[in-house]
Amino acid sequence: MEWGLVLVSQGIETVIEHAESLGSGSGTRRVWCLKVAGDRVEGAREAIRLYRRENRRIKWTHEEPTSGVLFHKGAVLWSVAMGCIFLSQTVLLESGIFDSRSVRTGAWWRALTATWLHADIAHLAANTLAGGVMMGLAMGRFGPGTALLLTLIGGMCGNLFALLVRGVEYRGLGASGVVMAALGLLAGQAVTGWPVNRSATRWLVTRLGGGVFLFLIIGVNPRADVLAHFGGFLSGLGLGAIGALLSWNRWDSQLGMAYVTLVIVAWGQALLRVQ
Repeated sequence: MEWGLVLVSQGIETVIEHAESLGSGSGTRRVWCLKVAGDRVEGAREAIRLYRRENRRIKWTHEEPTSGVLFHKGAVLWSVAMGCIFLSQTVLLESGIFDSRSVRTGAWWRALTATWLHADIAHLAANTLAGGVMMGLAMGRFGPGTALLLTLIGGMCGNLFALLVRGVEYRGLGASGVVMAALGLLAGQAVTGWPVNRSATRWLVTRLGGGVFLFLIIGVNPRADVLAHFGGFLSGLGLGAIGALLSWNRWDSQLGMAYVTLVIVAWGQALLRVQ
């Protein structure tokens, strides 16, 4: 009856009647249908399609980018790799730590290598535990290669953001910027639903608000590098939004190779300067 009123409002005469339709069982079932003149069928279908698009009242649903799993086990390998670097970092520390003076003079690789170094075992444990969860979820959403590359770029941007904001020379290390970038990825992909309808808006605000809330819980610590955390989270938000909108997970293998190449080149630069 509702669709019939839509057609009448558009000057399309219609009749509402029952019609027999083949059922999934053994017999037939009677359904309602609209009957219009043969030369008005296409116009009627278009009017109903536009009406349904403009008057969505069902709960909004949205397909998110995903690799097909909720939590990707590749996060375990990421944590193990962090542990292996920690065991050998006595040799790598001085050439890999983020040193603001060296970065300003061209040592770009330190923004990356510093995300693999940690001050002590407690620092490593905190980042690999929280990071393992965030990275596993991000890998599940975006694919392992995409998530690894985007979070690494986010961690590097976090270090560079801290460098720009601070007015003094400093040294820093830790994977927390990468972890915050992973959190940003998960929250940032929510923009793919904007703008659709009120349900999509609520979903967007909830996702972004949840990401900010988690950042305030685990990312704001007076003893940590809050600026690097904040920069990593903001970078992750942006990269997550862009990655979801452009469906970067379609090139997951290529982005994974880009990640491996970037890590090898950066650590190669650091190793060349080990005395």
